[in-house]
Amino acid sequence: MQVLQVQLEIRPDPAEVGRARKWARSRLAGSGIRDDESLAETLILLVSELVTNAVVHTGCPAVLRLSLPSGVTESATVRLEVADRSDRAPVPRCVDGEETGGRGLALVDGLADRWGWSPEGAGKRIWCELDRCAGSRDGATAYSGGASAYEGLAYEAV
Repeated sequence: MQVLQVQLEIRPDPAEVGRARKWARSRLAGSGIRDDESLAETLILLVSELVTNAVVHTGCPAVLRLSLPSGVTESATVRLEVADRSDRAPVPRCVDGEETGGRGLALVDGLADRWGWSPEGAGKRIWCELDRCAGSRDGATAYSGGASAYEGLAYEAV
């Protein structure tokens, strides 16, 4: 199976989050993943969370990358990456139940099949993968210096 890799440059502007979601949704449709599939809905939520973290917490431009199957398949892995120019690693943060932010990477941990982060040049890359037809999701496995969510903790990319 061939994989299509596409990327979008993200400016450090909160309006970019909506643009990134729209862009990702159109790329999914082109890869044969229907808009109403749970995989598409989950991926769009993950795009929103990771791009928001990059825009809000780094104040630097970023790059959103998607690796998608290049045709309709019953089983495939979709990879999402957001690379930014901040060398500060994602760090755990306790979040009060009434706070409206600070849960982005906890969501990634709960929704992705795998996720992690690694240094990239002068910055870092946070990635996650979703398996099409993966069955049940019991949480993600973090790699490459990533961190796993603990009960009561959320993560903030800084």
